[in-house]
Amino acid sequence: MTVQIALVLTIAAVATYLFISEKLRMDIVALLVLLALALTGLVTPGEALSGFSNEATITVAAMFILAAGIENTGALSAIARLLGKSRSPTVFLLVLFGLLGLIAPFVSNTAVVAVFIPIVISASMHIGMSPTKALIPLSYVSQMTGVWTLIGTSTNLIVNSVAKDLGHRGFTMFEFLPLGLICWLAGCLYLLTLGRWLLPSQGQSDLPAAQESGHYVTELTVAEDSACLDQTLEQADIGSKYKAYVLQLWRGSERMWAPKAQQLQQGDVLLVRGRWSQLEKLKEDLGLQYHRRPAAQRGGGQDKPQDETEREKELMVEVMVAPNSPLLGRSIQALDRRLPRHQAILGIQRRGQIIRDHLDGVRLAVGDILLVLMRESDVGRLRSTNAIIVLSERTAPLPRDWRATFALAVMALVVVSAALGWTSIAISALAGAVALVLTRCVDVDNLYDAIDGRILLLMACLLPLGTAVSSSGAAQFIVDNTVGLASSWGPHVVLAVLYLMALVLGELMSNAAAAVLLTPIAISTARLVDADPTPFLIAVTFSASTSFLTPVGYQTNTMVYSAGGYRFSDFVKVGGPLNLIFWVAGVVFIPVFWPF
Repeated sequence: MTVQIALVLTIAAVATYLFISEKLRMDIVALLVLLALALTGLVTPGEALSGFSNEATITVAAMFILAAGIENTGALSAIARLLGKSRSPTVFLLVLFGLLGLIAPFVSNTAVVAVFIPIVISASMHIGMSPTKALIPLSYVSQMTGVWTLIGTSTNLIVNSVAKDLGHRGFTMFEFLPLGLICWLAGCLYLLTLGRWLLPSQGQSDLPAAQESGHYVTELTVAEDSACLDQTLEQADIGSKYKAYVLQLWRGSERMWAPKAQQLQQGDVLLVRGRWSQLEKLKEDLGLQYHRRPAAQRGGGQDKPQDETEREKELMVEVMVAPNSPLLGRSIQALDRRLPRHQAILGIQRRGQIIRDHLDGVRLAVGDILLVLMRESDVGRLRSTNAIIVLSERTAPLPRDWRATFALAVMALVVVSAALGWTSIAISALAGAVALVLTRCVDVDNLYDAIDGRILLLMACLLPLGTAVSSSGAAQFIVDNTVGLASSWGPHVVLAVLYLMALVLGELMSNAAAAVLLTPIAISTARLVDADPTPFLIAVTFSASTSFLTPVGYQTNTMVYSAGGYRFSDFVKVGGPLNLIFWVAGVVFIPVFWPF
């Protein structure tokens, strides 16, 4: 082992630990990896910064804009509403899997799942099926179909980019499709049979993202005409009558440590937890008011008073904090300031935790569901940001005009032009993104909200790691001491071991990081057994792009985990056998389509 190999392996090991432990954000870890590679001389300054101009990074940035244009124009929702016409759970799931096969190979599966979550919840309840029977399949099938094309996931593009840098020919737009179709058919059959039986069954009242969501925490203010003035909480009978619980009572800046014994006064703020329907009834019966922060505190100026017509247009919207949201770890006020004037965050729901602090002091986490009071006409603005996901179906319908058709046509042209070799995928995607911006399918003011900067930084900073792993000899060292031990058994066994290694790493760390680390290893593995590197690269692509075992292994899993109220074990039970199916299918069929 040389010094260079030792340095690369140390950097990779520390990065893997940080990814798994989540002590730092993924993009920060990637930035530290980049700096470590550059400062130790493992890559040149030009190589260190090459990820920012890499074709894969540019393509992913443009695809974010294309996905936002399709989502904002209502094109996805128009297609997804076909689900509402299903008459039975089996037909419903078949239609869902078919729609995902049409959309997810070309649009970011994160955007697809964000649009489908509320539609799947509403449509499944309409046919009498528990939404928990459909939300995990929604995430899994979006991953299965995302691997059909080169642009289906950022992981596909990363493997393609790193492989080309290392001398491989690269992949065509639909090269993954034959294996992808086989895995999709096998996966769908499993989800319709054994997987459907393994999925939990919950009713509407148990589902966090359903219309009657789980227990929210909200702040209610005692008004001058409240019926509970000069009464104690026990006298108001809040607990037994409304099944609501007062967690804290604030009088000005003072926290009252014995709230049940306090006589309520005008201006007291109650932190109350309960089901939203009961909280609404409590508010109306006792004449309480939602505690709203002043407009200046929320980043706006003094608002004009609303007339009765404006108030009639207000509605409740449920939103969920998205994975990789820029709001993670920040206070509710950070989201509050992003909302239009007159809007207010009324309550918050967090899985497995009862919030006992002022809402202003709560730090947002992935999967937090917030209830927002806002104007119907402003709901569309929430959909244009990657910070949150709109869950509620009690929202304004998306406008559907010529822009929806135009956005779909642009996406089709991007795919066709790249598939036929008219231009590179990066240039065609960039041209498509510009077309959507010029036609206002994506609002210029919200353009950068549509691009997930964390993913781009993660990719740009990690791509040089692939260069270092290959050029230092670390890839060959890893191969000699891992999959190389099975080389005497032939390339099929080596392929099975490599696929399994990629599968485990993909569950433990970022999919992008696993792809960058394993691509040079796949090429070194091919050299070891004197075979074509393509089948080994295909194994890395499929294993790194599909993560079924945990709710944190892939963004879409995290999204449905929170929206569906699942347990961690639900993903293990359902995703474990599905990972095994993909592993077997990969080992059997990869050599058929891409011979050694």
